[in-house]
Amino acid sequence: MSDSQYLITAAIIVAAGRGTRAGGEIPKQWQRLNGKQVASYAIATFLDHPRIHHVILVMSPEDLEAGITPDVEPHAIIPGGATRKDSVLAGLEGFGGHVDAVLIHDAARPLVTVQTIDRVLAALQTHQGAAPALPVTDTLWHGANDQVTGMQDRSTLYRAQTPQGFHLSPLLAAHQANTGDATDDVAVARAAGLDVAIVAGDEENIKITTPGDFARAEKLMGRMMDVRCGNGYDVHRFGQGDHVWLCGVQVPHDRSLQGHSDADVGMHAVTDAIYGALGMGDIGQHFPPSDPQWKGVASHIFLEHAVKLASDQGYSISNADCTLVCEFPKIGPHQPAMRNAMGQIMGLDPSRISVKATTSERLGFTGRGEGIAAIATVTLVKP
Repeated sequence: MSDSQYLITAAIIVAAGRGTRAGGEIPKQWQRLNGKQVASYAIATFLDHPRIHHVILVMSPEDLEAGITPDVEPHAIIPGGATRKDSVLAGLEGFGGHVDAVLIHDAARPLVTVQTIDRVLAALQTHQGAAPALPVTDTLWHGANDQVTGMQDRSTLYRAQTPQGFHLSPLLAAHQANTGDATDDVAVARAAGLDVAIVAGDEENIKITTPGDFARAEKLMGRMMDVRCGNGYDVHRFGQGDHVWLCGVQVPHDRSLQGHSDADVGMHAVTDAIYGALGMGDIGQHFPPSDPQWKGVASHIFLEHAVKLASDQGYSISNADCTLVCEFPKIGPHQPAMRNAMGQIMGLDPSRISVKATTSERLGFTGRGEGIAAIATVTLVKP
């Protein structure tokens, strides 16, 4: 079966469980992992996958009533049932249009990769179902009363993972006919006589089950993430005028900064820091001062361009830190407005943006009051 025969491939993210073993006041899938809900990682991975056309999130009615909402919005949210099997069935029956194949994934597995999804999709070209798994490598014992009573052959044993993929119609029929208590969708499919291929799993595709798993997942995320830092530096001299633009805020002053654009030295430094982290030069390369169309332009255009380039390459901005070097004007009264202005442009909470000022102790051109300099550092993160 070729990919072209799949009109729509969908994903169901199962997030209706209670997860009491993980501890916490709310179910594990809604607890924070590196600042985001556990469930949001899997939702985002499936939403971003080019061959997944529809993503349904199945939530507990209790969580919905409590007002819990996912950080990352799926295409649809459906109330789940009393058991995992009931929740999956609700998801399968919730597709509004035709779906040919469906991947079912546990929300508590935040580290699922595109490669794992691809392997499942590839196996569905020749099988009714497919699921990732890892061969058991540890010696297995039977035991009773704290003593070993026997050995278990491990040669045919696997540790099951998700996403588990199937052709939709036979899986839906299997779920509707199943009256047992299945622990996963492979069990439901097997009970209905469907063949299920095993594809290579991923050791890092762990399921959050106990409190210690949060720390383990955070450690794995730190190893998997592509983290980049960039710095920017800019200078503008004073000239005639009655205000300066600094970090998106118009600050009254007896002189203005001179430049080809609006000379927002702080915003320029932050913009160059983003370009630097991406390895894509500086403002002058993207907006040449020799080009008259950029004369007098607002600097937010430059920053928006840099932010979009980062987003297009899959990076999110973690934080930005900008230091303005000047004797005057006074920056302190305007810092909250500057952080808010920069946050709106960059799509960040102001708590992730620092704008601060320092003098140069009357030394150099800034100390003599001839202009303002700015230094900025930005961190980009790609999961």
